Amino acid sequence: MDPAGAADPSVPPNPLTHLSLQDRSEMQLQSEADRRSLPGTWTRSSPEHTTILRGGVGRCLQQQCEQTVRILHAKVAQKSYGNEKRFFCPPPCVYLSGPGWRVKPGQDQAHQAGETGPTVCGYMGLDSASGSAAETQKLNFEQQPDSREFGCAKTLYISDADKRKHFRLVLRLVLRGGRELGTFHSRLIKVISKPSQKKQSLKNTDLCISSGSKVSLFNRLRSQTVSTRYLSVEDGAFVASARQWAALTLHLADGHSSQGDFPPREGYVRYGSLVQLVCTVTGITLPPMIIRKVAKQCALLDVDEPISQLHKCAFQFPGSPPGGGGTYLCLATEKVVQFQASPCPKEANRALLNDSSCWTIIGTESVEFSFSTSLACTLQPVTPVPLISTLELSGGGDVATLELHGENFHAGLKVWFGDVEAETMYRYGEPAVPGVRGAGRGGLLQRLALAARSHHNPHEPGARRRALLP
Repeated sequence: MDPAGAADPSVPPNPLTHLSLQDRSEMQLQSEADRRSLPGTWTRSSPEHTTILRGGVGRCLQQQCEQTVRILHAKVAQKSYGNEKRFFCPPPCVYLSGPGWRVKPGQDQAHQAGETGPTVCGYMGLDSASGSAAETQKLNFEQQPDSREFGCAKTLYISDADKRKHFRLVLRLVLRGGRELGTFHSRLIKVISKPSQKKQSLKNTDLCISSGSKVSLFNRLRSQTVSTRYLSVEDGAFVASARQWAALTLHLADGHSSQGDFPPREGYVRYGSLVQLVCTVTGITLPPMIIRKVAKQCALLDVDEPISQLHKCAFQFPGSPPGGGGTYLCLATEKVVQFQASPCPKEANRALLNDSSCWTIIGTESVEFSFSTSLACTLQPVTPVPLISTLELSGGGDVATLELHGENFHAGLKVWFGDVEAETMYRYGEPAVPGVRGAGRGGLLQRLALAARSHHNPHEPGARRRALLP
C-alpha cells in the first residue's frame, strides 16, 4: 500500500491500517456477488477466514514484515532515432527496503543448503502499447550499506518506431525458485525528441520545473556517455557517482532562510533564482546557490527565463566579489568541489566555466509499493498493489468515516485496523467509490471501488477494540 504522492521518507508507515487479499475462492464468490449487489452493501469475511487472517496480521505487526519496492526514474525521456540508442539518463533504478525482505521463508519455500546471494531478481522494460513482449533488462540487486537492495537499468531506450507521447516502465520481480512476486509500474514518462532550445514560456509549463519538485543533476564530460557522473549522497556527503543518482528537492530559497528551513514558495524556478537542493532520502542539503543558464560553456548572468527539462545549468555560490567570475559547484572525479570561474573578456554578463561545472537538470518521479508476503494465503502475485493518494475524514464518534482516494481497489480487498477487520463495500460508478466506516473513533472509506467500516464483535475470539484516531 503506497501513498501515491511524493512520500516523506522521514515519516514511518502507519502500522494500524493495512489491506489484505482474500483467497482465490472467496475472491471469486465475492466478485460474482458484487456484480449482482446494489451499491452500499457492506460485506465481511467469514468468521473462520477472519480468525486465520488475524493470526497472520498479528505476526506481521509484531515481526515488522513490511516490504517496500521503490522505483525512481526521470520525468522525460529522449527518443532514439535510426540506429542510435539514447539510453535513459539518469537510468531508472529500483530500491528494495524493509525488514520483510529478510524474514526467513516458510518450510515450503526454504532455501536449499549452500544457497547464497539475492532472494529476488528483477526485469525492467517499457510497457507495450501493442501488448507484445517488449525488450527487458535484468536487474542484479546489490546490498547497500543502509541494508537496501539496489538495482539499475542502464541500457533502456525508446526508438522512433514507438510513436507514443507517454509510456511507463514495467518492473517484474521474481523470487528465487521462480515464483513471481508481482509486476510494478512507474509513473508516466513524457517522450521528447530533444531538449528545447527556445526560451521557455509559462504559457506552456509541461517542461518547466517548479519549486518543491524532485530533480536529478548529472555531468557528462565531452558528451561521452561513459564519463557521466550523477550528483548523489554517500556516507553523509555529496559525491559525483558513476553508479547511483539522488533525487533532490529543488526549493526556491531566500537569503534569510536558515539551512533546512524553507518557507513555502510556489511557482516555477527561473534562472537567476536562489535555490537549495535537498536529498530526499537523507535530508542533507547543499548551501543556497544561484542557478545559471549555460551556453557554450559560459554561465549567462542576465537570463531569467524559466528552467526547462534537460537544460544545461550551473550553480553559483552567492557572495562572489564584483568583477570576478564567481564560484560554482563542480566535480573532481568523485568529489564535489568549488570552481572559480573567470569573467568573459568579450561579454560582461558571462562567466567562463569548465566542463565539470556544467550540469544537466531533469525532473524525476518515484513510486513506492509496500506490502507483506507473510500475510498471503496463496502464492499469487501481490500486484496490483493498492495506491492511496489522499485521505478524507468526515463525521465523528461511532459514525466517523475515513475516505481513501486512489487506484487498484477491488472487491477482494479487506481493510484491517490493527487486528480488527473492517466491513467493506465495493461500488461501481464514475468515479468508482470504495469506503470503510469506523467503530469507536475511527474508520476508513476508499473512493474508487471499495469501502469498509471497522467492526467489533465482543464474542469473537481474539477481537479487541482499538482507538484508531487520537
